[in-house]
Amino acid sequence: MSLVLQTIVDGLVLGGLYSLAAVGFSLIFGVMNVVNLSHGVIVLIGAYVSYILWHALGVDPLLAIPVAMAVLFAFGYVYQRGLIQLAVDRSSLLASMLVTFGVALMLRNLLVLVFSPDFKSITPSYAFNFFTLGPITLDFVRLSALGASLVLLTFLAAVLRFTGIGRVIRATAQQDMAARLCGVNARHVYGVTFGVSSAFAGASGAILGIVVPFSPPDEALWTINAFVVVTLGGVGSPSGALLGGLLLGLISTATAQYIGPAFPNAMMFLILVLMLLVRPAGLLGNAFSGSR
Repeated sequence: MSLVLQTIVDGLVLGGLYSLAAVGFSLIFGVMNVVNLSHGVIVLIGAYVSYILWHALGVDPLLAIPVAMAVLFAFGYVYQRGLIQLAVDRSSLLASMLVTFGVALMLRNLLVLVFSPDFKSITPSYAFNFFTLGPITLDFVRLSALGASLVLLTFLAAVLRFTGIGRVIRATAQQDMAARLCGVNARHVYGVTFGVSSAFAGASGAILGIVVPFSPPDEALWTINAFVVVTLGGVGSPSGALLGGLLLGLISTATAQYIGPAFPNAMMFLILVLMLLVRPAGLLGNAFSGSR
């Protein structure tokens, strides 16, 4: 029984990180209908920003989250306005997907050139602290990572629901032409949306660095994980990303524990195929589909 409880807790902690890493991917897909294949490398850039601040200045990774978010918001806005929007205007959404794939390859090689392909890790002073709660062992790093992920997801949900820019983003996603007729600058909204997505990807990378080692080749894995989370939970909402991430975390840890550590990816793709066959819109559906 204790092993089952420990597996569930580990899965929920891992799922919180998956949720935060995927929410930006979900937001871009829901608002812009763009599959951002460079999402995983943006997550890793956030991890390397946190690594630089920790290694050079001794900044705690959790305190580095705002810096990573600010840097990657600016990067995401310029990236969308300078490359992706041009690809959409001149060709199609398929072209934008190819552009993001090319950017992912270039950034991945740039990270290898700057940081080497070796694994990096961030070990703050509390990295080896843990406590027990009955039969369950919780380390402070994973618990703080889960807490930070839930706080950021709640913050994003509140911004989308209660703020002016959140209402504009939702309106543009639901009916682009109607939003334009009401005076909304849709191109600016798309840039802001991509910036927000990149900022939250960067935040997840900063948290990722204290939980697991990371290296540039990991970018493909995080892009795939984001796609699976969106498929499981649904498109466009933090709640969908949270649900999908928690499910993926539980599936991964349970598979590794009871089937074998070599099988989580195989089980992940099996669940992905089943969801696409049974409920393609995800468990919570598309948050922006009502008016489309």
